[in-house]
Amino acid sequence: MTTQVLTADEVRALVPMGEAIDAVRDAFVSLVEGEFEQPTRTALRDGGFLVMPVHHRPTATAMVKTLSVNFDRSPAITGTVMWSDAARADHVIADAVSVTALRTGAISGVATDLLAPAGASRLALIGAGAQAADQARAVHAVRPLTHLVIVDRDGNRAEELAEVLRAELVGVRVSVSSDAAQAVGGADIVSCATSSKTPLFPLAALPQRVHVNAIGAFRPTMRELPDALMGEATVVVDELDAVLEESGEVVHALDAGTIAKEDLIELGRALTDPPRPTERTVFKTVGVAVQDYAIARLLAAKALTARV
Repeated sequence: MTTQVLTADEVRALVPMGEAIDAVRDAFVSLVEGEFEQPTRTALRDGGFLVMPVHHRPTATAMVKTLSVNFDRSPAITGTVMWSDAARADHVIADAVSVTALRTGAISGVATDLLAPAGASRLALIGAGAQAADQARAVHAVRPLTHLVIVDRDGNRAEELAEVLRAELVGVRVSVSSDAAQAVGGADIVSCATSSKTPLFPLAALPQRVHVNAIGAFRPTMRELPDALMGEATVVVDELDAVLEESGEVVHALDAGTIAKEDLIELGRALTDPPRPTERTVFKTVGVAVQDYAIARLLAAKALTARV
């Protein structure tokens, strides 16, 4: 028996963003087809500790992710991802920070590819924390960008991220702003990656045609989007039970009567039967285990094979 331990750098080297997007897309189609056993994640200490298990029935493989979350430290998210296969004794244990950022970016890439206008090229990225860079990378992978504006209350942090992305996204004009409403007004795509407890911008600030990814809020007390947007947009979610329990945007809009449960479309269903979207679209994710499974499966296929 061997246990292959993968660092953050090794995770990045083994799984490029394009492969991550394809793997996450395939996993959500498999989820809706009933291939996964996926309990709602266990949240302890009001989301301070998270445990996310999932089992893939056809291959008898499983993944368990454990996280601790504390926004007063850096990095805010730490933990491990463990991959197991019933047919072999070998395991893979990977750094959860890199896996989480990669799979969260990848699912936004899947949703953006499904819902954003074909010619979309201007991204407003709100939040410059640990999840932000992969949001930009994933959107760029499916909708090549010409402009990217990064919004964060911490101007230095926003500029540091801008420098990183200028070097990576060659040919993209990257700027920094402190005004979220102004930034989204010139965007085709908006990606929100914050820990906000109140909406980041009013509905009126958005263009008439825009796609919005909301990935930051993962507890009912957190909220990035206004009720009015949830009420008028086509809203696709990662997994219905998860967002009904954990998404502040969804819970608040349901309580306000702005949306009904029946208005929410699961991503797997949308991928197999694409909706006819309104001009404004929203993708809301709180993060579910099949995303991590998709990345862990790639890691296991590459890391374990390399040892044979």
